[in-house]
Amino acid sequence: MQAPSGQMTGPALRALLEDGALAGEWVLDPRMSSIRLKSKVMGLVRVNGVFREVSGHGTVSADGEVSGALTVAAASIDTGNTRRDTHLRSADIFDSGSHPHITFTADGIRPSGQGAAVTGALTVRGRTRPLSFDAVASVPGNGKSGSTPRCASTGPASASPGNLMAWPR
Repeated sequence: MQAPSGQMTGPALRALLEDGALAGEWVLDPRMSSIRLKSKVMGLVRVNGVFREVSGHGTVSADGEVSGALTVAAASIDTGNTRRDTHLRSADIFDSGSHPHITFTADGIRPSGQGAAVTGALTVRGRTRPLSFDAVASVPGNGKSGSTPRCASTGPASASPGNLMAWPR
């Protein structure tokens, strides 16, 4: 069952996970994927950007258990402002020279509401924190065999990149 927007409902995702339809090894297609940064600096200035280099993989077991990892090149941040990007890459923020990767390791996914609740750990600047967020799953086309599921985050619920500057360094 899919919502009119093409988004998969929680029950539809649960059915795909439980019947093993998504079982196997999955590799993120970086051409079809993006990791975006949205933040307000000190509550005033809105910063939007995208990380240009992302990779990932995951496994869905026959019984619906999910695990995987996303890796983002910290230096690939692009906000459209060279001076700001240089600052974000510096030791003040991401410290991409010493910590070139931002990683998210998923340890669980469960259908919820209009999509899925994802849990795992986010590592930035060598510091790891728990992260959970809601995601929307969609299957282009008719959702039958051969269609590739897609997932989009609707926003981290905790430890978002927007508050990374507040993390202990």
